[in-house]
Amino acid sequence: APGTMSGSGSEEPQPSRAVEDRQLEAEQDWAAAKAFYDSLVTQRPRPPKPQNAITVAVSSRALFNLVEERKIYEEHGLEKYVEYQQNNENVILKPGPAFYFVKALEHVNARLLELYPDDEERFDVVLMTNNHAQVGVRLINSINHYGLTIERFCMTGGESPIGYLTAYLTNLYLSADSDKVQEAIEAGIASATMFTANKDVTYSDTQLRVAFDGDAVIFSDESEQIVKEQGLDRFFEHEQLNENKPLAQGPLKGFLEDLGKLQKKFYAKNERLNCPIRTYLVTARSAASSGARVLKTLRSWGLEIDEALFLAGAPKGPILVKIHPHIFFDDQMFHVEGARQLGTIAAHVPYGIAQKYHKST
Repeated sequence: APGTMSGSGSEEPQPSRAVEDRQLEAEQDWAAAKAFYDSLVTQRPRPPKPQNAITVAVSSRALFNLVEERKIYEEHGLEKYVEYQQNNENVILKPGPAFYFVKALEHVNARLLELYPDDEERFDVVLMTNNHAQVGVRLINSINHYGLTIERFCMTGGESPIGYLTAYLTNLYLSADSDKVQEAIEAGIASATMFTANKDVTYSDTQLRVAFDGDAVIFSDESEQIVKEQGLDRFFEHEQLNENKPLAQGPLKGFLEDLGKLQKKFYAKNERLNCPIRTYLVTARSAASSGARVLKTLRSWGLEIDEALFLAGAPKGPILVKIHPHIFFDDQMFHVEGARQLGTIAAHVPYGIAQKYHKST
């Protein structure tokens, strides 16, 4: 027995050495790429390393309005679609549902670079599309037309993007394709399906505003399960009994955490009153009967939310009109639709028990 123990002990370092070698190779690759870019004279900021960045991957249909092009693809097939895109590659695409969100991310980056010129902890927007490479010229022309800083493209030619999302250490994935979003959520990547608002509204160009639903978005769906299975009274009782027990985390807790980390960078430079990021919790919970557990959970995670709005079952749309968020995340299509009708860009997070009740949407 001692012999076998020492044998297994001597083999243990092997896997970790292989991992270390891979990490070293990756570091050398980055160093070589950086040296090449540094030799080029440019005013544009370098894309940060994925492990330092907050990587937001957006699909081409989330970033731009491709409704007409999608129709051509569905009615006439891939070849006609690619031909149409190539024939129109100098026609600039109109903004899609994620466009103003991406613009706001870039404003935050510009402010961060002023305060921390050598720091790589900022947003990196990656265009993640299953378009074929031939469509790339039109996408590049449109990105350059609007002055967006999107240097990384993954054009997967019909293949699933999930492997690339993982490789880029993606912090948030936004797509107009609900199947891909579902796949990403199942792979543990914070993800949401984007929906265009039904009205045009103006968005702040000096402050990124992100609104989150609570249960099954920032938190797990534990409480929603009780509502659906045992009713509202049992839910109120359960939340009061468990007021001091933090809720488990939901799929977008990490992204709220990322926003909080960047906010603290502004606070450290005495910029709290002029912070270009503002976060909102917009929940159907009622404050008196089920609000304390939510606030105590956030506190236990060390997270601050700027505004918490407990609506006690009232519709979210009218409140969101006042907030004007660049994006609102909710797990229930009912709330997503209500927000859209009044002009809010909403994103559906397909997570938790509520999905059983919305398969038809």
